[in-house]
Amino acid sequence: MDSLIKVALITGGASGIGKIMARLLLDQGVVVVLWDINSEALESVAAAYCGQGTIKTYCVDVSDPGQVQATARMVLEEVGSVDLLINNAGIVVGKYFHKQQEEEMMRTLAVNTAAVMRVTRAFLPDMMARHRGHICNIASAGGLLGNPGMAVYAASKWAVIGWSESLRLEMQRMAASIRVTTVMPYYIDTGMFDGVKSKIPVLRPEAAARAILRAIEQRRALVSFPRYIYRSLRLAQALLPLRVYDWLVGEVFGIYHTMEGFRGRKDRE
Repeated sequence: MDSLIKVALITGGASGIGKIMARLLLDQGVVVVLWDINSEALESVAAAYCGQGTIKTYCVDVSDPGQVQATARMVLEEVGSVDLLINNAGIVVGKYFHKQQEEEMMRTLAVNTAAVMRVTRAFLPDMMARHRGHICNIASAGGLLGNPGMAVYAASKWAVIGWSESLRLEMQRMAASIRVTTVMPYYIDTGMFDGVKSKIPVLRPEAAARAILRAIEQRRALVSFPRYIYRSLRLAQALLPLRVYDWLVGEVFGIYHTMEGFRGRKDRE
């Protein structure tokens, strides 16, 4: 990891790839700050990793503006400046759009989209004042194409991709010395998408976490896993008639059928 990265903050850090990235960063001597809504999971991670380095945990609902602001102030006071922010927290409700409740829709957008912007805004001024920082936003390949059963989730991730890329360009235009990495992974086998059936291999969490940190270290701007996902989808969308594109993506690759057996994670968001 970049020698300038001394402190890293990961939202949704008590499980899945967030937890794995925490371990990998601790192994590299980075002070790790974890945010998560699940206090018991945070305690478990802290106990498991306490011997590997300095880890600080904060129970926070990133969809709550007041909690984000208050907890960000605590981090800056108790830990210090954050050099690497990984916006990883996310949820999914696998239902057709007409079956989604208002609360489910708003919660998905609040956690997956608004919270990413809100958490970034809480730490960006300090990064800009120091002319140093790296922001990594975990979006999704679901933000590159529509998919039955995940309309609201896809919308939330499309928004993250557009915002993240715009932020990167703003920082670049301002010569702010702040890097922005947008990550668009395919399904990762963390439990969040339990029940998904895919012809394309589902990503292993350890490999995905390592690939994300490698992309950060290489200062890459746009990252998709598998690597061919982003370019192939964009090329197919540009060149093929819509009915041919739908047939290729939906029937040949089976993506439009992946959510038909979706169960999702039941123990926590």
